[in-house]
Amino acid sequence: MIGRIYVRERILSKLLSIGLEICNHIGRISIMAMHGVVPPKRKEIYKYEAPWPLYSMNWSVRPDKRFRLALGSFVEEYNNKVQIVSLDEETSEFSAKSTFDHPYPTTKIMWIPDSKGLFPDLLATSGDYLRVWRAAEPETRLECVLNNNKNSDFCAPLTSFDWNEVDPNLIGTSSIDTTCTIWGLETGQVLGRVNMVTGHVKTQLIAHDKEVYDIAFSRAGGGRDMFASVGADGSVRMFDLRHLEHSTIIYEDPQHTPLLRLAWNKQDPNYLATVAMDACEVIILDVRVPCTPVARLNNHRASVNGIAWAPHSSCHICTAGDDHQALIWDIQQMPRAIEDPILAYTAAEGEVNQIQWGATQPDWIAICYNKAAEILRV
Repeated sequence: MIGRIYVRERILSKLLSIGLEICNHIGRISIMAMHGVVPPKRKEIYKYEAPWPLYSMNWSVRPDKRFRLALGSFVEEYNNKVQIVSLDEETSEFSAKSTFDHPYPTTKIMWIPDSKGLFPDLLATSGDYLRVWRAAEPETRLECVLNNNKNSDFCAPLTSFDWNEVDPNLIGTSSIDTTCTIWGLETGQVLGRVNMVTGHVKTQLIAHDKEVYDIAFSRAGGGRDMFASVGADGSVRMFDLRHLEHSTIIYEDPQHTPLLRLAWNKQDPNYLATVAMDACEVIILDVRVPCTPVARLNNHRASVNGIAWAPHSSCHICTAGDDHQALIWDIQQMPRAIEDPILAYTAAEGEVNQIQWGATQPDWIAICYNKAAEILRV
């Protein structure tokens, strides 16, 4: 196997479950053999090599598009690409379904969070602007380019964005100009219509004293109105779309080190994770106990680049970094110290700059490094 995944605790229970799985698997193989059926090969890792270095990545959540990823290039010139790739489960090979131009590297890519397939098959990217695309094979079409600067055709670069899972007509963007913008989309979601997607600024607010580096909607209070942001001032701030006249600072880095990433727990909106610039640890916060981290995950040996909570569990989170590692942690012992991850993938052939946990494929994690994207069974 290309990689090695180590189980570092609960060895006996793991061995027992493996034994049961082997027995069940042998039983299934025997039954298939009696009927002349050859069971398909099961791989733990699938790899795709892109034509260029990769940075951004996101899983599709549509039920009819299993194992589909969008990948963004990182080329230091005005000539980047976004590629949509899909895994053929019969051949065990990834193939490119669509490739389109993107001027600057995408700071983030995200598929519309539409697990029921009710909306058009949309993809958004951030960079110099927020762009919304309609996915199709072989050609993906640009639907709209959204500029949050009302006074100019140019806007400050967007560092990140988040697509609201409860209301897919809402997108929040963060920018180096200290603002966050909440966009309202008109997606033409009525079946049978092919209207162009359009968007407008619902609200724009000065979120931080310096650049804003990430934004994420929370599932608290129904999951539509609460969001948080992090930025170069070293703070985590929470906002409510219904009361934007004030925000709540729930954490400040003691040295005011910029905070680069933010991720909400998918099952328990009391918890979120953040990571500081050049830091080897991930900080877990409880919004009910502001300003004091409830856990620090610090087994990485180089800067952490990505954090992703499990879509199906409130106590599992995955982290990845420049040390070529992706680590999965069990945090249910909080507030006791979390000393070691429960799983470690250590065979990435480069600095892991992105990690995504499949929202509709909770057994799979995707990482990218150099020109490679891999999905790993966990």
